[in-house]
Parts: sequence; structure tokens; C-alpha cells
Amino acid sequence: MTTNTPILIIGAGFAGLGMAIQLKRTGREDFVLIERANDVGGTWRDNHYPGIACDVPSHLYSYSYLPNPDWTRVFSPGGEIQSYIRTCAEDEGILPHIHFDTDMLESRWDAEANEWVVETSNGTYRAKILITGTGHLADGHMPKIDGLDSFKGEVFHSADWDHSVDLNGKRIGVIGSGASAIQIIPEMQKCASEMVVFQRSAPYMVPRWDREYTAGERRMCRRDPSVIEDMRSEIFWAGEFNFAQRRNIPRFLEEAKTLAVSHRETHIKDPELLKKLTPDYEIGCKRLLISNTYYPAIAAENTTLEASALARVDGTKAIGASGEAYELDVLIFATGFEAVRPPFAARIFGAEGISLDAHWDKGMQAYDSIAVHGYPNLFIINGPNTGLGHNSVVYIIEAQVDYILGALDHIEAQNVSVIEVKPEAEEAYMDKIDVMSQGTVWLAGGCKSWYVDERSGRLTLIWPDFAHSFRDENGRFHPAGYTTQSLTAAE
Repeated sequence: MTTNTPILIIGAGFAGLGMAIQLKRTGREDFVLIERANDVGGTWRDNHYPGIACDVPSHLYSYSYLPNPDWTRVFSPGGEIQSYIRTCAEDEGILPHIHFDTDMLESRWDAEANEWVVETSNGTYRAKILITGTGHLADGHMPKIDGLDSFKGEVFHSADWDHSVDLNGKRIGVIGSGASAIQIIPEMQKCASEMVVFQRSAPYMVPRWDREYTAGERRMCRRDPSVIEDMRSEIFWAGEFNFAQRRNIPRFLEEAKTLAVSHRETHIKDPELLKKLTPDYEIGCKRLLISNTYYPAIAAENTTLEASALARVDGTKAIGASGEAYELDVLIFATGFEAVRPPFAARIFGAEGISLDAHWDKGMQAYDSIAVHGYPNLFIINGPNTGLGHNSVVYIIEAQVDYILGALDHIEAQNVSVIEVKPEAEEAYMDKIDVMSQGTVWLAGGCKSWYVDERSGRLTLIWPDFAHSFRDENGRFHPAGYTTQSLTAAE
């Protein structure tokens, strides 16, 4: 069976749904959204581990045009965010447009028909315009560990939590010390008889200024929408202030480090443990984490911090790179996501039949962070250079959706059948990104992080400037960067 549609969107998380909602709000009904799972939500549907919550305050980590007065906390739990996303899809009438349980297997550009042919687990789609909204955190990263197959106990990834496993009284190993791990570890410490944390590098951490919203505050938000607007503005500009740290400005770095050191030394009194928990790179080089419960959990009597990566497994033993071995019943991999080389890129083949992953053999790149030469009529939301280390990615998504709406208007107005980025425009954009990246803490901070592609040393994931500058630069379609082909002639 083949489904024909003018516009095909891949993914029903914040990005894909945000695109669908705005298409519908601007009067377009001619789109289909395919989703590999049986529900909307993306990252917040797939990640349901104990303790999951957002690191961006909820009143900003939501669509600007769909405020939610009923957030219960400053930083909402994951389940609450998932419910919000589902409500948005229902209220905006998007569900009838979604084909669930439909995994994109391969997308190929058909130059004769000037359309994308998309093979899925549920049939073939043909679309004039293809929009990906799969995001950076769609697929968990599982490191290759020698002997892992020999492990006698339970093994799972934080992005695929196995709730059937009874963890009470178990000897639990947690691999990782990033954003997911520092939420999981306090919960595992409560139920484990023993817990070992394998830490490849120590994270910087600052207090989490979280609290419940009172019933009165929520009532005020319902009665007066300007209250939420004011809160969003305050949170946004506080985040923008923090970009100065990433810009590697000494005064702001010192302020952030002082806060992190004070937080660490307040909770960790053992000198040896304090040494293990002290990062050896500049603050902000890796994601700055927020938690009030991580350090107490690490300092608990039933916790051992192994200050090296998990190197190999032998039966029931998990062995760190230091050579220390631990008898364990469960291994939980909180080892992040396939963000640098997103799996969807290996499934998209452009005009020359080359996969996007192969085309990006020196790292991801895209003109205006959204379109790639050689891949006509394709727009990528939340792709290269769209991540933020200091603010809400939903803000970036909304800017990219506006860009695509402008492109669609241009395509309609000019009767365009093919639109493709000029190679020189893409290279000029990437040269600008490279210049902006120089001197930032991500490149100069002395760490190894997923923000930088190891193959090229380029900053491929992060937008290296203020969030509001992304909207200024990329929130509006730029036709001059593209060649177009109408139904009758090429320009």
C-alpha cells in the first residue's frame, strides 16, 4: 500500500508535533505524521526511569502558544511532560494525522518524480516535502563492553527501563554520571543493598532550585495568562545570562565554579571522595547538571564511586578501567544517546543515493541548521547546531517551525517542485558557525563531550550563541540560499 501526501513528518515528539500543530493552525490539512511507537511524546514517552524530570523549568519547556497553568513543580517530572504533550496533540486535532507504529526504514529521493519515497514498517509513503523531527535524544547509546554478554544478571539502558526487574536489595551497577544518571542514582541508592557508580569523568553540578507550585499560584496562572508570560520571560533571560559562561568569560566562569564547588563541598566531606568528584576540565564544557540528591546518594554507605569507566564484564563481575572488580546483580547503562550520529541519518538517501550519515562523514552540518545540499525538499528540525547548553530547546524548535512555514509559503507562491540548498550557502553558514565556536568552553574547556564530533573536532550539536540569536538568524526562511525548480523550468 502506498500513501501519497504533500508533507510527511517523522516523529511525534516536541519537534514533529510542533510542526504539525502549526501546519494545522495555518490552515494546512495536507500532511501525515509517522511515529514508530504507539503514542506521542518522543523522549518523554521513551524515558520513564525512576526520578526522571526536566532540567529546564516547565513554564519555558513547553510551547509558547500552549501554556500550561497546571505544572505542579518548577521542574516537572517526565510523566507530567508526557501528559502535556499528549494533551496538546489531542486539543489541536493532530491525532487523526498520525500513523502510529510506523517506523521509517528508508527514505530515498526520486529525482524523476521530484518526491521522497519513504519505506516504513507499515507500508510506503510518497511525499513532496519530508520533515524530520526525531531530535537528539531518540536512541540510547549502548557502549561496546567486552564480556557484557556473559553477565549473569539483568542489563538495560536508562532509555529503555525494564520495570519488571525487582531492584530491591540488589547489587546495582550504574554506568555513567551524566544528566540521566544523576537522576537515577539517588533512586537506586534507596533500594539497592549495594550500588557501584562507574564514572568516566566527574560532572559539574549546581543546586536544583525546585519546588512545588502552590494551588494559589496555579490558580493565578489560570486566571491571568500574563503571569505565565512573565514567568517565561524571566526564565528565558536568566538562561541567556548563563550563556556568558559558555562563551568562556572568566568572571562568569568563576561565579559558576564557586557555586558548584560550594555545592560539592557542602555534601561531600570525605577528602578521597571529594577528589574523585572534582572535574578536571572547565565548567560548562560538558553539560552543567543540577541536583540536590546526587551528592548525598554518592556519599551514602551503600554506594561506591568507581572513578573509571566500565571496561569489561566477566560473569557476575563488572570490572572498571582501574582494574577494580565488583560482584553485581544488575547493570543499568545511563550512557546517553546517539546524538552525534543520529540513526535516522543512515536511513535517508539523497539525490546521489548517498546516505545522510555517509554524507556527514566529517560531522553533521546544515544550512541555517535545517537543510543539506544534495537532499532536496528535506527539512531537519532539531538537527545540526540546534542544541543548547543553557536554555530551552523548545524555543529553538519553534523558530525552525516558523522557518519551514516560510519555506512552504515560498514553494506555493513560486510553484516550486524542487528546492535545494546551494553548496556555497551551506559552506558559508558552516564557516560562520566554526568562527562562532572558537573560544567557547565547548572547544576550549579541555573535555571530551558529545557536543563535538571526534572525526572533525567541530562543534556539530550545539548552537554556539544566545538562544535569541538563533531565532534572529534562523527563525525566518532565506530563499537566497536555495536553488529552486518550478514545474516548467529551472531557475
